[in-house]
Amino acid sequence: MSPFDVIIIGGGASGLMCAMQAGQRGRRVLVLDRSNRVGKKILMSGGGRCNFMNLAVTRDNFLSANPHFCISALKRYTQWDFLALVDKHAIAWHERKHGQLFCNDSAKDILNLLLSECADAGVEIRSSCEIVSVEALVDQPQRFAVHTSLGQFRAESLVVATGGLSIPTMGASGFGYDLARQFGHSLLPTRAGLVPFMFSDGFKAISERLSGLASEVVLENPRASFTENILFTHRGLSGPAALQLSNYWLPGESLQVNLFPGEDLPAWLLERKKSQPRSLLRSLLGERLARSLVEELQALFWPAHAETPMAEIPDAVLAQIAGHLSGWELRPSSTEGYRTAEVTLGGVNTDEVSSKTMESKLQPGLYFIGEVLDVTGHLGGFNFQWAWSSGHAAGQVV
Repeated sequence: MSPFDVIIIGGGASGLMCAMQAGQRGRRVLVLDRSNRVGKKILMSGGGRCNFMNLAVTRDNFLSANPHFCISALKRYTQWDFLALVDKHAIAWHERKHGQLFCNDSAKDILNLLLSECADAGVEIRSSCEIVSVEALVDQPQRFAVHTSLGQFRAESLVVATGGLSIPTMGASGFGYDLARQFGHSLLPTRAGLVPFMFSDGFKAISERLSGLASEVVLENPRASFTENILFTHRGLSGPAALQLSNYWLPGESLQVNLFPGEDLPAWLLERKKSQPRSLLRSLLGERLARSLVEELQALFWPAHAETPMAEIPDAVLAQIAGHLSGWELRPSSTEGYRTAEVTLGGVNTDEVSSKTMESKLQPGLYFIGEVLDVTGHLGGFNFQWAWSSGHAAGQVV
């Protein structure tokens, strides 16, 4: 049995950030992770380049039943604070669209940064460690006993940084939620987020034929709208716009696809009818969209006019076709679920957690950080920012 000041369950982004911050304050910190190595999700993120932050962070980039909860932590540890740490470690990075920052070389650079800071702060990390049980100790300075496959450990503070249910092959489990319930916390319903859509209707065959094709669109439902690429896959739709909208989609709902973002399509078609009257509609649309996509659209929306010159297509028909192309309605059967989801929506109820310290309001010395909480960021580095900010908030007080 070893006494520590702080035990952190989970060696991901938030857990390692919390560990280094607490260690830098002179606290004796132990990180326990059930995987054979820490930071696996960091290594796979951003296609192996790690989209470690975003230049433009606001509370509107996060979903939570309590939208104000994230504000305090995000203000006290900003994107600029983490960027300064990245620059301190001389990690080369580049900006992509929408303010996303990626490593030039490898996601390993971000993991090595965290491990280096932890090592300098004297943090002890143990991987391949299964947690058997956790108990609160009454009237003892070490308030928690953690029983594991590597023995029993005690600490004054216990931090739950276990993540959510997404990507179980990376070691994800519901342990953090079980632990929250053990200490009386309630949970918001969990579901897969930032995840591709699947289809079981006629669109499935279309997506299979177009698999690998990307196109910039407006993808929306009544609650949200994103202008980004969609990617057709053999199961349905992926790509940034689809992943973003999945956070706002409920089973049974339809999506609308505008294939011509920002375009007055009826006016454009009428202008082309005048300027290129002998052209076929598919030829004109082929200037703007992939030919394979145009062929699928033709079969859906204007098969009777496939060989009709523009001059001979009635204006009303062109307006109807424009409506289909700017409001193509699709109805997913489901998402791909936790298997490929980047995040888990829902989680530990933030009403029962301090927004300043991440400490439980129900159990002194117990903290929740990162994805296990009911805070989910948009695609583009925002979930990492929540990991850095929430980990920092807890690391300053544990």
